[in-house]
Amino acid sequence: MKIENCEIIEEGSEMKDFLQMETRIVEVLKTVYDPEIPVNVYDLGLIYDVAVDDDNSVTITMTLTAPNCPLADVILNDVKKSVEAIDDVQSVKLNLVFDPPWSKDLMSEEALLELGFL
Repeated sequence: MKIENCEIIEEGSEMKDFLQMETRIVEVLKTVYDPEIPVNVYDLGLIYDVAVDDDNSVTITMTLTAPNCPLADVILNDVKKSVEAIDDVQSVKLNLVFDPPWSKDLMSEEALLELGFL
């Protein structure tokens, strides 16, 4: 019985660590802005998925507001460097996708309000 309880606590601890890492990543992503739009990339809806593996390697699937975004390199570099700066993150891989295409429906309420859509 005690062994099972320890295993549950360990699994809970691992889940807690994962959630803390995920929270830190989201906090950092909210500091990265599209230079042409006064909204961070997370609330803008550019981040489709954040995956953290057991080694704390992070894979971020994201998009841009348009495939021909002139500041794509700047945004991608800022996202990568910001997440790499988080303690315990081992590596960051970015997957840039355009399917599904970005639309304002992906924006948070805060972003919609900031841009005057609400």
